[in-house]
Amino acid sequence: MSNEKSENGGLQRTIDWKQGLAIALGVPVLILPSIGYFANYVWAFAIIIWALSVFQGFMQNFAYGELATMFPKASGLPGYAQSVFTGNASNRYDLSKLLGGFSAWSYWFAWNPVLAIYSILIGSYLKGLLPALAGVPDLTIYLVSGAVVFILLILVNYRGLAGGAKLGYILAVLSLAPLIIIALAPFVTGHFELNNITGAWLPADWSWDIQHILILLGLFAMAQWSACAWETAAIYGPEYKQPKSDVPKALFICGAICLVTFILVQAACTGALGIEGILSEPVSPMLPIAQMTLGTIGGSLTIFMLIAAMILIIQTAFLGASRAMYSMAEEGNLPGFFGKMNAYGTPVNSMIVIALLNMGFICLGTPAAIVAASAIGYVCANGISLLAYVKAKIDPKFSKLERPFKAPGGWRHVALFFGFFNLPLCLIGIIYLNSLEVGWTSTIVGFVVLALYLPLWYYSQNENRTTLEKDDSLSSESTI
Repeated sequence: MSNEKSENGGLQRTIDWKQGLAIALGVPVLILPSIGYFANYVWAFAIIIWALSVFQGFMQNFAYGELATMFPKASGLPGYAQSVFTGNASNRYDLSKLLGGFSAWSYWFAWNPVLAIYSILIGSYLKGLLPALAGVPDLTIYLVSGAVVFILLILVNYRGLAGGAKLGYILAVLSLAPLIIIALAPFVTGHFELNNITGAWLPADWSWDIQHILILLGLFAMAQWSACAWETAAIYGPEYKQPKSDVPKALFICGAICLVTFILVQAACTGALGIEGILSEPVSPMLPIAQMTLGTIGGSLTIFMLIAAMILIIQTAFLGASRAMYSMAEEGNLPGFFGKMNAYGTPVNSMIVIALLNMGFICLGTPAAIVAASAIGYVCANGISLLAYVKAKIDPKFSKLERPFKAPGGWRHVALFFGFFNLPLCLIGIIYLNSLEVGWTSTIVGFVVLALYLPLWYYSQNENRTTLEKDDSLSSESTI
């Protein structure tokens, strides 16, 4: 691969759309911790929620695909919002710049806790698989599994994104294919019963009052955290060899794969196990399906498959979160420390900070609370990014930018609709759902993490001004 630097002077153009797709193919695995969660609230109607959420992803990603070609130097959603909301350079604390940076920070917070969530799940599966671990405290297993995975991924990606993409090829085969095979198995073996779906669309006490509508909005917020997350394929915009064609290809092929897998997996679990069967195994309902259709050996192989799948999604989140921090530092919205690259164009500082932060998240030991908190960030990131697309379409200063890929005519209205669907509707929904499920802890944690951006941003603005004044002083001295 070429080691030429990209136009932005840091990240390098070393991958094509197939490699970007390989890294993003971890997204279908995001359904695993939510299968039982959704079935508990809406029974078989969860299938419809997943289908509508992937459809929402297509609607949003038409806008993101156009933004990717308008701003080829930008790193996905974090870069797009910051490129549109640039602010006034003469105003040190410009609110437009703050909004763009906050969108990027929200996106970072959405992806960042994935590392902790799936490290906990890996440790949990390993403990169930290996009797020798039975007496080891859960937290110890979680921390060790997290540390091993984080160190491995830092080493793999140290020499650039291409190495991570190669790992993505391997793990995509190890995880995505078995996931589909296990989901298809009940249809082949005759264990799938359509009546488990048609006879259990919604709970008997379900009504379309305001409380249940808020629950539905909260589920859509959590669903898009999984089912819309394939927009991550666009975050590597500065690292694609041909971003004009690579970004749309990677985005929409990944979207088609997600549409099939999200519907198929939830339908297979519901049809084969029934609602009661899912709720009896809410964390890992794929395991009884594998044992039912593939035998005891199939159950053990499924655990290893799930571990491979979880490493893949940790890889996706690790790369996405580190590049979000790099993007914010490059735009002057985070301290410069996070924008420093190694000799191979990899933001190692950001990766190390993220790994350490997630070791702290692991100490919480509650994946559901972490998911609920990070979904707040994802809702904010999508809402602001879609409004950034609307601004980019109507603001005259962006009218001359080249747009090799264009969303269909009038798409700014679609983006505006989904922008307001995210903010405030889904935000209100996830706050209400959190209050029912895990109390106010997740909501408080979510807003505290988002609020931490303000002092970091304030510090970075002063750092930028100090650097600028120093450069001006050196320039004046050299002139004299």
